[in-house]
Amino acid sequence: MSDYSTHASKSRISTGEFTLLVALLMSIVAISIDALLPALDAIRADIAMSHPNQAQLVVSALFFGMAIGQLICGPLSDAAGRKKVLNGGIALFLVGTVICYFANDINTLLFGRFVQGLGVSGPYVSAISIVRDKYSGNDMARIMSLVMMIFVMVPALAPSLGQAVLWVGSWRDIFVLYVFYALLIVVWIFCRLEETLPKEHRITMSTKGFMEGFKEVVSNVPTLCYMLCMGLFFGSFIGYLNSSQQIFQDLFNTGELFTLYFGLLAVVFGAASLVNSRLVQKWGMQHLSNRAVWGIIISSALFLVLHLVVEVQLWMFVVYASLLFFCFGLVFGNINAMAMEPMGHVAGIAAAIIGSTSSIMSMIIGTVIGLLYNGTVIPVTAGFLIFGSISMAILVFAQKYKEKHEDKQTQSKVSDPV
Repeated sequence: MSDYSTHASKSRISTGEFTLLVALLMSIVAISIDALLPALDAIRADIAMSHPNQAQLVVSALFFGMAIGQLICGPLSDAAGRKKVLNGGIALFLVGTVICYFANDINTLLFGRFVQGLGVSGPYVSAISIVRDKYSGNDMARIMSLVMMIFVMVPALAPSLGQAVLWVGSWRDIFVLYVFYALLIVVWIFCRLEETLPKEHRITMSTKGFMEGFKEVVSNVPTLCYMLCMGLFFGSFIGYLNSSQQIFQDLFNTGELFTLYFGLLAVVFGAASLVNSRLVQKWGMQHLSNRAVWGIIISSALFLVLHLVVEVQLWMFVVYASLLFFCFGLVFGNINAMAMEPMGHVAGIAAAIIGSTSSIMSMIIGTVIGLLYNGTVIPVTAGFLIFGSISMAILVFAQKYKEKHEDKQTQSKVSDPV
């Protein structure tokens, strides 16, 4: 397997600036979701829909577009280079933003969000591939953790930005905010980011190449397992995102303070990512991930029991959610890095397949959890418990498989030292 992470030595951008830029590239997804959350009630009031929960679909529609787009952008980035896909994706994102701004019915709005999702898949896939181009192993996990640390500052601030826009304008003006954010990134990419995929390492885009890349992903058992875990983890997380506005504002009556609570939880996520970046090289990705998943399972089980015994108060939910977000901060960067680690030679296609498959899974799971919202936090809590437990079983299987495979390789080298 070829690896060209040494190409990073030619970089004109510092590690710190690179980490920040990658985080902002990935954050296009976060700001596209979280800045709009405070506006869901305004959207319900302005656009006719059959059920109040239908407003949640503005989140799922974006993820659906993103899932489809990754299948195109991944192979395309391996064939044409990362920067072309970055710029093309952002251009498509802007088209979707314009459609959303002028939407007068729910179907047009959801179509615009779908187009936005197609667009953000370019920056998202390319960002992950760029990191894999330049780093590998625990170094990649460290960079991804730092990326995630900065990445979560966007959802920490985005709801407040969306709320600030609502104070002076309408929910449509939030899409104007998206335009300025995207243009800022385009200028930064043009001025500072060099192409990280040399021409000699590019793979011609073809059906055969995609199928070979797909075969590489699904035939690598650990990568397949981690991909499934990503879908399950993120699915339960999307279930929370879909329901968060109703949980905080309708169930706990926080009003505009919703953005404060949402932001504080995102800061917890970022703190966990920083902790992970410092611990991962000492303890390893698998060890930290396992401990974090157990944290999700145990805290969710206890909170579900608590909900059945007493009337849950806001502070109880915030404590529980803080534990969840800290554990998720230890999981996301590691799981993604472990899935991508064996895929350096087909990073773009692998990132596309892993991202698309996990996104489709998470969109379906998250949409179901969100639509099950019934004025309590039971659907969200049960989602974390059920899918966290399934993920734990998959992680244990992946670890045992890797250990068994490594033992066979060691025995083979001993028996045949030549």
